[in-house]
Amino acid sequence: MTHYTLSKETREKYMGVATPTIATALFKRGLRNQFIQDVRPLSSKKTNMVGQAFTLRYIPAREDLNSIDVFKNPLHPQRAAVEQCPPGCVLVMDSRKDARAASAGSILVSRLHVRGVVGVVTDGGFRDSPEIAELDIRAYHNRPSAPTNLTLNQALDINVPIGCGDVAVWPGDVLVGDNEGVMVIPAHLADEIADETVEMTAYEDFVLEKVQSGAPIIGLYPATSDAPRIEFLGWRKHNGR
Repeated sequence: MTHYTLSKETREKYMGVATPTIATALFKRGLRNQFIQDVRPLSSKKTNMVGQAFTLRYIPAREDLNSIDVFKNPLHPQRAAVEQCPPGCVLVMDSRKDARAASAGSILVSRLHVRGVVGVVTDGGFRDSPEIAELDIRAYHNRPSAPTNLTLNQALDINVPIGCGDVAVWPGDVLVGDNEGVMVIPAHLADEIADETVEMTAYEDFVLEKVQSGAPIIGLYPATSDAPRIEFLGWRKHNGR
């Protein structure tokens, strides 16, 4: 896992920014593939998911190694990941983009929630999805799936680099999820992206207010002269931003 530790200040900054704004900031740095594909929130929430990645990797199941009895082993990687994922982190699962079998269900997600984990993400599916949707923990998946993970997937590795929805995720990367989806922010960029996106969010709010009042976007978005920047500074001071 990376030596980077997400600070309280950086976490709070990400709570107020949207995934499209983060995507633009990462695009400026040449990172174009950081939005987890085909993964959606189970339910809308009022707050963002912000936390460092703790990962679980699945491989295709082999029938002689995946009987129901494997869950009796306390070291089974799926069960171990649920008990080891640190509070404040996000459990991210590489389920091979296969939602025909569940990556987890409401009991395991409830355990994560009780332990202080802030989110769970899979590029597969969840069983008991209506119950998970009602929990306060943020949860993202491809679609509901009733069959147990043992049907198709074997949990193998904990806290190793994985792929989730076609995005590379390293343990310790910062994940931000909103009501659109999930962005993966490389740990070494997390603080500077947070600072930039707070500024971008304020300017975008200013622009939206101007546009809704009838202003054209040319010269305003992006700003091509000092005039909109000066007006923005006045707007920001007036609005305490």
